[in-house]
Amino acid sequence: MMKKITLLFLIITSIGFGQVTITPNPFDLTTSITISLDANSTATDCNGLTNPSKVYMHSGVGSDTNAFDISVVGNWGSDDGVGEMTLNTSNNRWEITIVPKTYYSLSDTQANNVTKMGVVFRNAAGNQEMKDTGCNDFIFNVGSFQLTLNTPTNATTILNSGENLAIDAAASLTANFTLKANGTTIHQKNNAKTYSYAPTVTENTTFILEASNNGEVKSTTFQAIVKPTVLEAAVPAGMKDGINLNPSDNTKATLVFYAPGKEFIHLIGSFNNWEISDAYLLKKDTAKDRFWIELSGLNPQTDYTYQYIINADLRVADPYSTIILDEYNDQYINATTYPNLPSYPTGKTSHAVTLLRTGDAPYVWQTTNFTKPAKTDLVIYELLIRDFDELHSYDAVKARLDYLEELGINAIEFLPVMEFDGNESWGYNPSFHMALDKYYGNTTSFKQFIDECHRRGIAVIIDVAFNHASGQNPYYRMYNTDNGGYGGQASSDSPFFNPVARHSYSVFNDFNHSKQAVKDYVKRVSQYWIDEYKIDGFRWDLTKGFTQNCTGSEACTNAYQQDRVTILKEYADDQWEIDPSFYIIFEHLGTNNEETEWVNYRLDEGKGIMVWGNHNHQYNQATMGFGSNSDFSWISYKNRGWSVPANVSYMESHDEERLMYKNLQNGNSIGSYSVKNLNTALEREALAGAFYFTIPGPKMIWQFGELGYDISIEQNGRTGNKPILWNYVDNVNRTNLKETWSKLIQLKLKYEIFETSDFTLNVGNANGLNTIHLTDASATDIQNIVIIGNFGVTTQSITPAFQQIGTWYNLLEDNATISVTNTNAAISLAPGEFKVYANKPASLSTDDFTEQDNSTFKMYPNPAKTHFVLSEQTNEVTIFDITGKQVKSFSKEAINTNYFEISAFNKGVYFIKIKDTKNQIITKKLIVN
Repeated sequence: MMKKITLLFLIITSIGFGQVTITPNPFDLTTSITISLDANSTATDCNGLTNPSKVYMHSGVGSDTNAFDISVVGNWGSDDGVGEMTLNTSNNRWEITIVPKTYYSLSDTQANNVTKMGVVFRNAAGNQEMKDTGCNDFIFNVGSFQLTLNTPTNATTILNSGENLAIDAAASLTANFTLKANGTTIHQKNNAKTYSYAPTVTENTTFILEASNNGEVKSTTFQAIVKPTVLEAAVPAGMKDGINLNPSDNTKATLVFYAPGKEFIHLIGSFNNWEISDAYLLKKDTAKDRFWIELSGLNPQTDYTYQYIINADLRVADPYSTIILDEYNDQYINATTYPNLPSYPTGKTSHAVTLLRTGDAPYVWQTTNFTKPAKTDLVIYELLIRDFDELHSYDAVKARLDYLEELGINAIEFLPVMEFDGNESWGYNPSFHMALDKYYGNTTSFKQFIDECHRRGIAVIIDVAFNHASGQNPYYRMYNTDNGGYGGQASSDSPFFNPVARHSYSVFNDFNHSKQAVKDYVKRVSQYWIDEYKIDGFRWDLTKGFTQNCTGSEACTNAYQQDRVTILKEYADDQWEIDPSFYIIFEHLGTNNEETEWVNYRLDEGKGIMVWGNHNHQYNQATMGFGSNSDFSWISYKNRGWSVPANVSYMESHDEERLMYKNLQNGNSIGSYSVKNLNTALEREALAGAFYFTIPGPKMIWQFGELGYDISIEQNGRTGNKPILWNYVDNVNRTNLKETWSKLIQLKLKYEIFETSDFTLNVGNANGLNTIHLTDASATDIQNIVIIGNFGVTTQSITPAFQQIGTWYNLLEDNATISVTNTNAAISLAPGEFKVYANKPASLSTDDFTEQDNSTFKMYPNPAKTHFVLSEQTNEVTIFDITGKQVKSFSKEAINTNYFEISAFNKGVYFIKIKDTKNQIITKKLIVN
């Protein structure tokens, strides 16, 4: 939906549109004009109108530089009649008749400054629109006196030195014509309506053709470029595509640009006033299909911006930009999020530009000894920064890390943070895969966030969309049917994109991963994110799209495809070569045989690829109180024939409806018990957690799921902004859910039994009575777990099938004991009730690790780096991390010396549990830095 209207930088001043006509034309502001639209036209590649029942014109008038800067009429998304058009059934076109000066409420002074009218069309709701090619606004000249340039048809014409440039133009009224070349008048013609001339071109020339009538002057600007002689030279050794800083001379940088099939390329930018100059003509390495240039004389720590201009026509930013500036969206990024954001060179160029800086001091990482959590231990918190905190920044998320650490998660997964179209987005519309999107902050704040996560033992995973790119991607614009615009489709000579997607889930422009250029691109980009930001893993979006075999066939796309298996393994190998412990997670959701091949890939080396496991529907059926389709046993990796738990399972993700929303909308009920009751629904989320976190294998939570987020995924449109409801933490029933999930996560991470392969699930029963059994006879602590739960909506009795008789402990109820004399004696459970029983008690940090110390004990130093000592003798000293997991127990020898070595510990917060000589328990908090 268009909320802000902007004007594309125009060179040719007179443009006609077959899909939109104005009668009469040309016209004055006081002329009654009829604007006519063919809503079904295919002449534009930006027509989202689909059989609209209403069409609205959103329009304005303004100056040559902005067709909307004087007056705008229309209320986007409102069906209020303002700008509403009428369907003319005789020609099937939508029409509206206006007198511009009246319609736009122009004063005489305003009217004197109007030269352009801009128009966009929409449906009543504003969620469909029609714009011109490249998704630009329709722009019309205003005034009865107009100048039309017929030849040349392009803003830039390439000629050999000595060739003539044919110029042909027409004026709507008799005029005097003047042609200027680089500011000098070279030809004139008076008292005529047409103009023709063919000057000889021997140098790069900017032409201005002016036509004057009774003191009113119209002009049009165009260029002739003399085809340059390109110097053939090999790309210097060691240079990568994109920006190469000189490590020994920060006044230099070498730019390398892969551009097969292009004849010559100039560099334009802030260092040459954005003008084509052969002094900035790139050298060509034909053998490598690359162009390159070394810049010198740069001022360190200075913002430079640049673009490549290809064949003197097409302007593109560097495909390997690490930061880009955007002419339309940067103005809406505030200084708190991105301090000192460089300004876009408005009026100098158009489209995205690349930011270049040299001489910046490298970021000094504070956490250099981070060890990633084991894949089987992962508890991932999936997060969309925009909808997590109103400040929508890395700094804002960093400020919330205490909350997430209390929850107990050990990994954060961001939806894509690579540069995407616009500002507010889920991020699956990437335009520059190697650039950090500025809406969330700058590169330093991102690194500081990762650094702090690592200090706390939290891994950082980012979502990557390498299946496709948006129309703004330079490599798409360089080879498409839209003459370098954002629309159309990839041309057949594209080294990167398929003209038509070769799978059935097409979005944006489909990369052809069988091409070497695409492989090189993905590998180069991947290496940058791992090296530059110390990212711990990628979640690969839409891996089904990596095949070249399945145009238009969903059955084919979903079936095993050897070509995508091969290329995805190649990408995995490349990432593991950079970081041997890198997390690789595929969102495939495909056939078990294909996913099994990935799970087992290089598993004997301790690697293997993880895959997403979607169990949203089954868990939601259970939480709503319906036994049908509630069998979530596929969450067990053993049911898939795997030897390791490699499925990153989830009850919710960014792509699924929220459990609580459906609980409250569609939950089951009987008598006074109703899942549609908020507190009841929250209790059932706790029940689901008990049957989720306890199953061995990695798990994922969607943001605020731990508080029972109950806003539909479809509110404000599926990818639209959602309410940020931190006030949930003021609701004790919601925080009770979070505390229950936190305890379950602590159990999972602390006790060996939750990694056992000896477990069974009896779930999905029609009556809602479900059980889980875990057994590990070799575990050093808890060896047996029995979980029982009633997903039904009536009180029922369940057979627990304890593994042994004796004392059992209810782990989530302060280790309350029951004596089991009959392992199959029935236990009554109210609807939504559950129990987590173990053969031994558990120690949970939320219960046991608040600091307890009424003694005279002293511990110093604190914070500590290598060791600490205690002021009195003790019997036992044990250290636990923030999740409550025991990380060290000291020997009697160490206790007797009263010197406790911790030099191998990561930075963070720990709890020291001390048993003194009277066997009293004392707990102290230790900070390791």
